[in-house]
Amino acid sequence: MQEYIYDFLSSFNLPPRLMIVLLSTLPVTELRASIPLGILVLKQGVRDTFFLSIIGNILPIAPVYFLLEPVSRRLSGTEFMRKFFEWLFNKAKKKSGLIEKYEALGLMLFVGIPFPGTGVWTGCLIAALLRMRFAPTFIAASAGVMMAAVIVTVLTVIGKIAF
Repeated sequence: MQEYIYDFLSSFNLPPRLMIVLLSTLPVTELRASIPLGILVLKQGVRDTFFLSIIGNILPIAPVYFLLEPVSRRLSGTEFMRKFFEWLFNKAKKKSGLIEKYEALGLMLFVGIPFPGTGVWTGCLIAALLRMRFAPTFIAASAGVMMAAVIVTVLTVIGKIAF
């Protein structure tokens, strides 16, 4: 899926820096894809890729947090969208244990440890479903983004050196 998104964005001949920000903003790719692609494929500097990916990955926090409920309520009028949001919310609730138990710290760890299905989009969706306050959500999710950026950057640089 990430390859298709990258190929699609590449077809627009976007500047590499903009591509990195866009990839890190999207829910499927986030910075888990933008950092390796920025460094290895787009041949951008480690520092630039690191900071652009953090900026792009922090951008969706407020929209996901504040728009999730009104958008899902408005779009759930059709059977297809109602089922989609039920599936999405159920999937998020299954992953909410860490955040439910430890709140902001759990959110930071959930966002910061780059496993499949974790990240800022899912973390903020869970925080909104649990009705966490926005300020702690934003701070914890941002800290998690920075944590994930360090981990992914280190692994990417090690991989680049090793191969």
